[in-house]
Amino acid sequence: MKGFLVLVVSFVTLNLAARATDKPADKNVTIVSANNSPRLKYGTEKLTAALQKAGYKVVLTADGKLPAAGTTIVAGNYTDALIKKAAVAWHMKPDTTGKEGFSIKSNETAFIIAGTDASGTLYGCMELAEQVANQKTLPENISLTDKPEMVLRGACIGVQKPYYLPGRTVYEYPYTPETFPWLYDKALWVQYLDSLVANRLNSLYLWNGHPFASLVRIKDYPYAVEVDDATFKKNEELFAFLTTEADKRGIWVIQMFYNIIVSKPFAEKNNMKTQDRNRPIIPLIADYTRKSIAAFVAKYPNVGLMVALGEAMEGVGQDDVDWFCKTIIPGVQDGLKMLGRKDEPPIVLRAHDTDAPRVMKDALLIYKNLYTEAKFNGEALTTYEPRGPWAELHRTLSRIGTVQIENVHILANLEPFRYGSPDFIQKCVQSMHSIYEANGLHLYPQASYWDWPYTADKTQPRQLEIERDWIWYRTWSRYAWNCTRDRHQEEEYWAGSLADKFGCSAEQGKNIVEAYEQSGEISPKILRRYGITDGNRQTMTLGMLMTQLIDPKRFGLFPLLYNSEAPFGEMIIEYADKEANEIPHVGETPIAVADEIIVHGDKSVAAIEKAAPHVTANRDEFNRLKNDMYCYQSMAKFYAWKARAAVQVLKFKYTNKIADLEEAVPMLEKSVAFFKDLAGRTDTTYLYANSMQTQQRKIPVNGKNATMKTWVELLPIYQRELENFKKHIETLKKQGGGSGLASIKPLNNAAVEILTPNITRYTFQKGAQVFPDLSAVVNDLPAFLKGLQGIYYSQGRQITEGTSLNFKTAKPVKLLVAYFAEKNGAYLPEPTLEIDASADDYGQAQVKVANAMAIEGFPAINIHSFSFQPGTHTLTLGKGSCLLLGFINDNDPLPVVDAGLGVSENAGALDWLFEK
Repeated sequence: MKGFLVLVVSFVTLNLAARATDKPADKNVTIVSANNSPRLKYGTEKLTAALQKAGYKVVLTADGKLPAAGTTIVAGNYTDALIKKAAVAWHMKPDTTGKEGFSIKSNETAFIIAGTDASGTLYGCMELAEQVANQKTLPENISLTDKPEMVLRGACIGVQKPYYLPGRTVYEYPYTPETFPWLYDKALWVQYLDSLVANRLNSLYLWNGHPFASLVRIKDYPYAVEVDDATFKKNEELFAFLTTEADKRGIWVIQMFYNIIVSKPFAEKNNMKTQDRNRPIIPLIADYTRKSIAAFVAKYPNVGLMVALGEAMEGVGQDDVDWFCKTIIPGVQDGLKMLGRKDEPPIVLRAHDTDAPRVMKDALLIYKNLYTEAKFNGEALTTYEPRGPWAELHRTLSRIGTVQIENVHILANLEPFRYGSPDFIQKCVQSMHSIYEANGLHLYPQASYWDWPYTADKTQPRQLEIERDWIWYRTWSRYAWNCTRDRHQEEEYWAGSLADKFGCSAEQGKNIVEAYEQSGEISPKILRRYGITDGNRQTMTLGMLMTQLIDPKRFGLFPLLYNSEAPFGEMIIEYADKEANEIPHVGETPIAVADEIIVHGDKSVAAIEKAAPHVTANRDEFNRLKNDMYCYQSMAKFYAWKARAAVQVLKFKYTNKIADLEEAVPMLEKSVAFFKDLAGRTDTTYLYANSMQTQQRKIPVNGKNATMKTWVELLPIYQRELENFKKHIETLKKQGGGSGLASIKPLNNAAVEILTPNITRYTFQKGAQVFPDLSAVVNDLPAFLKGLQGIYYSQGRQITEGTSLNFKTAKPVKLLVAYFAEKNGAYLPEPTLEIDASADDYGQAQVKVANAMAIEGFPAINIHSFSFQPGTHTLTLGKGSCLLLGFINDNDPLPVVDAGLGVSENAGALDWLFEK
């Protein structure tokens, strides 16, 4: 991959073949470079620095001669003439390795570092430098070969923010010093790139919605540029600097972009939205995008591209194939023609919200240097035993014949606490090979992706994420290089690393490793057994509502979390049902996890406390790490007791015994008490839990406008939940109780003028026909929905063309849209933030009324609401049938309930106990 940039990660290497000597060490060393590669120059400079720190006097030369006396190190590629000459003169033949591999051999006075390629030679120099740093001397009679297992090993940076920029929406962040001051900090880039190469990573992904309008000017669309001339020049300088520095370190820079997004000036000039998931491909946008890509490739031919066809473009379909094969790839090819080049820069296809195997089948006919990428555990870290349909997709991609890259993405269930379990991470990388058959790693920051380069820690100055989370990068990169390392040797390695970090003995280092590994089981187990989604719409460390545990489907349960990203087992609702019906339990159960995470939390705290008295270095950081262990412990106990309470509450559903509810009270009280402990520990130590602070955050509560991002904000909600529960138990005792659906006031129609021609209205009530072209009628509905003025829309037209409604309103209104809760090409999919970042642009992501009605022959139906301000609007929905139930005033209360209709069981029958 000559000319393309790559990343690297840091290792503490084993003391191979080093032995003490009785002879006085020769402290004069000559390093001879066998070629003029920038990577070799960087590697020999690092080796020189390590030798000088160990007390050696070093001479660097590239004169092509072998010194007659003194210790000599010759470094270069296998094919270099000087390497061949040294091998003959010193009777040391370098061993052959694979791509990016190296061989180091020595006798009493000479060393040969021979790489398969420039990156291999670089890594060989760094390997010897690390051994010198660890041993404080050059090793004797070394004979070592090494090469990476994974082809691509990379990290990523989001050139994005925790919030939307004014007048813009998700992913739209032009490159400017005002928005991203760190982007222009060359010293920070050098630090970051040095950390990558130290960890032997070879790729760096920059994520942004539409970067082209910050980096290139297009002759036919000069108005599309989003930054001023001075910023444009800074961006040109930045990319030149970044790509040059990355290449020195064997790092391939990859610019990621979403589709279809256009620049704001382009959108305004052409009277369109910057992004519209349901907009078909139009020639103007295709031409603009193709020419943007061509200009980018011509200007930055050594930068790869990563393409996300989903989210900003409606998912699976022929449009994805056409866009990739008729716009994106031709754009790259056009750029190469401008340069007169025939080599193909790599393109990475992100297998997210698209049929990647189908796209690749067509793409490989016209372009060969392709890679695929998919999320390892969704937007979280849950298991090293992935299975089900998600595992099958990964294997399918791996078997196409190109390299499949595993994306450890967002980590929504880990932030903001420190995570660094070597055992868990090593098993994850092993499963990438053995289960997914993949051969690449794409690693997100462990926390604060949206707030990079900083962490959420409440420190002054703010902590850099790459410094705080060093162990995160080192573990993943170490195992991406070699995942089969011996477990016992790894325990010793990590104990030594942590002992060095915190100035304690290796024995105490083992206690710190134990703390990391015990705490490292907690968040994965919680999410995979209790969570709603693997996506970043859920901030797991902020807890969950009781209704989310006992009625998860109401909150948009994401099935892949349980059927693919968790070991075989049971959800809380399944566990309760089996208990009630005396059916044997299978696999991992919620109660077993509750027991296990309490043990993990206690062990992590005990281990960190054992090490604490012996720490002599980096004490402030150690204390922050120790506080995180206590946070894990409190969080584990919060979830464990709440899960136990949820099972007990669900028991009432089957027995109707109030005593079952009463038994849940002390469990829930304990849960709230532990959350109060967590709030106390984080109040002075963390700025926030979640770095994405927009309306996309839904679980446990809406996080719009950077609210509900701390534990102190959530504590009153859990306390109120407990008080509601106690109050309603008393109500049940006195009155026999009920869900109270009948007490909800009927919704009132809002005055809205429908502008779409040939649209008629109907009264929504029992027996009403809901489609003009289908004899389907309402069999049952709650009283508060009766009387709404529904909007007739042809089901056949919805399936073939989608739904488009043009209307005018003088007041803020909500449009109620009923979705059929079944995956079927005939039904419009419900808004899903996991695959569509625009799924809450109108506040529509949350289910308002679950199981809202019964229509014979149709699945369960959930109501969502779309909010609109006064004015004229056009709502465009994708293909598939849905019901437009009518408009209500935006400020009228819309209950969030489970009506329990159209399903065999009323899963939400108990929600009212915690909400009213």
